[in-house]
Amino acid sequence: MKIIHKLSIGATLFALGLGSAAHAAETLKIGMVLPMSGPFSAYGQQILNGARLYLGQNGNKLGDRPVELLVKDDTGVAPEISKRAAQEFLVQDKVAILAGFGLTPSAFAVAPLSATAKVPMVVMNAATSSITTKSPYIVRTSMTLPQTTAPIATWAAGNGIKKVYTVVADFGPGHDAEKQFVKTFTAAGGEIIGQVRTPVANPDFAPFLQKIKDSKPDAVFLFVPAGEQGVAFLKGYKERGLDTAGIRLISTGDLTDEDVIDAMGQAAVGVVTSMHYAEAHDSALNKAYTDSYYKAYPKKRPNFMSMAGYDGMHLVDAVLKKTGGDASGDKFIEAAKGLKLDSPRGAISIDPATRDIVQTIYIRKVERVGGKLQNVEFDHIPDFKDPGKQQ
Repeated sequence: MKIIHKLSIGATLFALGLGSAAHAAETLKIGMVLPMSGPFSAYGQQILNGARLYLGQNGNKLGDRPVELLVKDDTGVAPEISKRAAQEFLVQDKVAILAGFGLTPSAFAVAPLSATAKVPMVVMNAATSSITTKSPYIVRTSMTLPQTTAPIATWAAGNGIKKVYTVVADFGPGHDAEKQFVKTFTAAGGEIIGQVRTPVANPDFAPFLQKIKDSKPDAVFLFVPAGEQGVAFLKGYKERGLDTAGIRLISTGDLTDEDVIDAMGQAAVGVVTSMHYAEAHDSALNKAYTDSYYKAYPKKRPNFMSMAGYDGMHLVDAVLKKTGGDASGDKFIEAAKGLKLDSPRGAISIDPATRDIVQTIYIRKVERVGGKLQNVEFDHIPDFKDPGKQQ
């Protein structure tokens, strides 16, 4: 009996070894659903840049498995296109992992497919808090809007801002940002004197700005999708004299994203935001990351989306090293829960209860550094979980 037992253990170990070897030899297909055209194309390009940079630094392998990165364009806020792209990835391309997801409607549309197929889904930008509840196989490496909003609300209440007018885009992330700002700011003694939700596509801010100015708040809290909308809002804010009227502008870091901050010019200087990553973050890992990024993409600035793509691939790499290359849904997610990584943005981990990222949120002010506009960090909250799931 003892001899048979030893033989069975040996056979099991041999089989596990063969299994690991088989996983290592097999190409890992990752299907990325991203907005590569349309008004949010910069999102897709930045996420893809970060993902490709990590792969390039690691011999195009994750967990010792060679990687084939496939990309489908969902054009932006087009959930049916996102869903169709994911279906094609799963049925035709037989991908092992779904990834990307620039906007919330895309992630919501694909989540049920991930759940049914039991395929891991790595969300690299979409920021509505509830996304990870839509499939047990989702893990997120970006942020949630409550997570980046609560700190700026706390900062505002502690820095002489007593009355705020909120302006948010009228979709999931905007609703999350509005709800969290109101909750945190009023709990700290602040007052909300007005609220408005603007169209996700092509909003005209002019009538809202005049109404805000007439209301005479201490500050405007803004959340709009990163990109041209922020440039347009800041331009209107200056043109209508909200700044000279003493109305401060505070926001999540989407507003002064490195992709658009240069287009804002001097108008951005002094804007205070909260976010989990800035190109100017002072660490050796980030210096190496930004140097590598500029070498690979000399015409682009690294931003929080590129960082989510980079860390998304880092997460897959670390998980597969734990599983011996096994990317099957249950093993992948179990290995991801509680995972800790050193990132160029700072230490990050995956909350085992929610599969959302836990990270440092920084309070930053736009300053000119060496002739270049940068989000300069001056305060931080370490190990900050998504407060949207703690209500």
